[in-house]
Amino acid sequence: MARATTPAVELEVRGRTVRVTSPDRVVFAERGLTKLDVVQYFLSVGDGILGALRDRPTTLERWPKGVFEGARLATRADSSGDAFYQKRVPQGAPDYVRTATIGFPSGRTADEVCPSELAVVAWAANLGTITFHPWPVRSADVDSPDQLRIDLDPQPGTDFSDAARVAPEVRALLHELGMEGWPKTSGGRGLHIFVPIEPRWTFTQARRATIALGREIERRMPEQVTMKWWKEERGRKIFVDYNQMARDRTIASAYSVRANPRATVSAPLRWDEVGEVRPDDFDVTTVPARFAEVGDLFAPLVAGAGAAYSIEPLLELADRDERDHGQADLPYPPEYPKMPGEPTRVQPSRARRAPDPIE
Repeated sequence: MARATTPAVELEVRGRTVRVTSPDRVVFAERGLTKLDVVQYFLSVGDGILGALRDRPTTLERWPKGVFEGARLATRADSSGDAFYQKRVPQGAPDYVRTATIGFPSGRTADEVCPSELAVVAWAANLGTITFHPWPVRSADVDSPDQLRIDLDPQPGTDFSDAARVAPEVRALLHELGMEGWPKTSGGRGLHIFVPIEPRWTFTQARRATIALGREIERRMPEQVTMKWWKEERGRKIFVDYNQMARDRTIASAYSVRANPRATVSAPLRWDEVGEVRPDDFDVTTVPARFAEVGDLFAPLVAGAGAAYSIEPLLELADRDERDHGQADLPYPPEYPKMPGEPTRVQPSRARRAPDPIE
């Protein structure tokens, strides 16, 4: 006998009615968390998730079948996964869902969801969205980043605790340059540091600034940090993933849920917590109470809420790297067109051996 369908639930979300269909559909089987649980989680951290997304073109990471053992996220090479990234606004979106037109490295464009109110978050969660990936720009100028996003990515043999040891050195460098950063867990093994910047530079310049920052951290912590793009060269270190500042590369927002059995959350941190916490401390069941206690620790990143820094000191550092150390650009991701000044984009172990000279 077919299972009876649970009636939809209607939620009032700050003056909007949002319909949650199949509210008892299990999204996180290990935790027994349903779609309604996920929607209500986002509402419980409403000011935080909206602050992270407001007026930003946002890619939706949708898991309509839930997160279960063996579930896969579709990729460019294999579109047969159980979950997918939605870059274009879904058909049938309510009229209150605003969009922004963004351009990809290929030259194509898309109208992407640009959240302006909490009902949009709830509507997206009803579609199976658990992770929101906002661009580091706002709709008024989609070509000028207003955040540097520093991704401390643990490589095999390292973990969150290793990234947490690197993060204070990043903060110290930022302070030397007259800047401040705000840390958060990635929801996985990594750690992110967001820096609000003046929106008057291009993606290319913001990426170059991030490369300069990463190289300086690598010089200060050579045994712990790497800027090597190719995985085979990184070793057991923390990779500063500079390509997260390339156009069309995004990082999970603060308060997003991650696709793992524990339903962990990308949680903003106080700096004095960075070395004390673990990613599993923050999940759909624990973050609402934390949010009620400490508020939105990423509130200073909301436009107009605090300082916005110049990246000129980092661009000057990049100039010195090139002039004094011969360090120019680094490889872009493989799907990007060849960029001006970019070095050879060939994995070292696959690079052809130069032919022997003819004697």
